[in-house]
Amino acid sequence: MIPFKDDNPTQTTPLVTIGLIVLNCAVFIWQVLSPLGGMRIAFMYGAIPHNIISFDITQPIHPVTSIFTAMFLHGGFLHLAGNMLYLWIFGNNIEDALGHVKFVFFYLFSGLVAAYSHAFIDPQSTIPMIGASGAVSGILGAYLLLFPRAKVYTLLILGIFIQVVLVPAIVVIGFWAVLQFLNGLLSTGLHQQGGVAWFAHIGGFLAGIVTIRLWLPRQPYA
Repeated sequence: MIPFKDDNPTQTTPLVTIGLIVLNCAVFIWQVLSPLGGMRIAFMYGAIPHNIISFDITQPIHPVTSIFTAMFLHGGFLHLAGNMLYLWIFGNNIEDALGHVKFVFFYLFSGLVAAYSHAFIDPQSTIPMIGASGAVSGILGAYLLLFPRAKVYTLLILGIFIQVVLVPAIVVIGFWAVLQFLNGLLSTGLHQQGGVAWFAHIGGFLAGIVTIRLWLPRQPYA
């Protein structure tokens, strides 16, 4: 299943969501064109679990700062495209629900929780974590709680047959969440050599579900 849009209209223009997508794309172009090379950039500005747990300052920036710079780095075009697609589909509704300013803080908070979720699972790892996945996972958790019955236009691919179907958000996001938990459990105890930070996804997702109502604007009393 490949979702590409939802049928959940918004009342405001998602300026922050658009801005985040533009910023992520601009940073990726810089990564590609930079003479430093993608690997060196990742070690300079990615979130390294050992560093952010022990506050070991071996990077050009503070370990806590690296958590936020890491959110805008990506390991390849497909990594970027997948994150930006999910951010575009689901982020506009969460921005609409929270307002522009709160949405920025919610996004960064989700990414922060995601980074530490991964770091606590593998605190000795010196492999940098990069990508917007943790922050986007928080958006998915929030969307699941607030709009479970919204419909998502999804490409269903069965061999050579491709069909567009409307699928409830609870199914699309639920399927995604199950994959994260299963892969996270399967990766437990394995020596990490890079790849997907499953527990970052899980941590961000749970942060979105658990805290989203705390971020919502207070309803005025009648």
